[in-house]
Amino acid sequence: MTTSTMNVRVGTQDMAFFIDSDTHLEVRRAARDVQAAQPGAPKPRVNDFFEVGNPVMVRYREEKGRNHALNIERVGSAGSENPTKLAEGKVTSVSASRLVLAADGQDMTFAITGDTDVLVKGATKATKAAGGSTPLTTFIHTGDMVSVSYKEAAGAMTASEIRVRVSSK
Repeated sequence: MTTSTMNVRVGTQDMAFFIDSDTHLEVRRAARDVQAAQPGAPKPRVNDFFEVGNPVMVRYREEKGRNHALNIERVGSAGSENPTKLAEGKVTSVSASRLVLAADGQDMTFAITGDTDVLVKGATKATKAAGGSTPLTTFIHTGDMVSVSYKEAAGAMTASEIRVRVSSK
């Protein structure tokens, strides 16, 4: 691991990830240190928060032949045989149980369950105001740019997290 790369063993394969200022480190201590960083002070680096051997989850996208790390977070144990994958694109259709995303020239259909998390500005306040339950269509709309963390099983893709990157509303 260096300040700009991280190698992660996935099953029997080693994967290298490129890290830059757009990479989000999901570590509580990291967040405090980033907020406390003063202008002109050196920015926190990935190897300040992760050590060789730490189990991590890396959300990434392939970019110019490299794996660009979007998010890195520490997890309790090493991954499973069914790893979480990430897709990014534009929402072409959304309902309470299904999301269709145009990504890399193809439509990807994701099942939505009660366990699917939605990350978008204002969602917590709106959900509380509605008594704790709001439909997915309240927050995600056709034309939104999103990233979807998902797992594949039995030929179906199930979204575990939908993060709105750019809202169309």
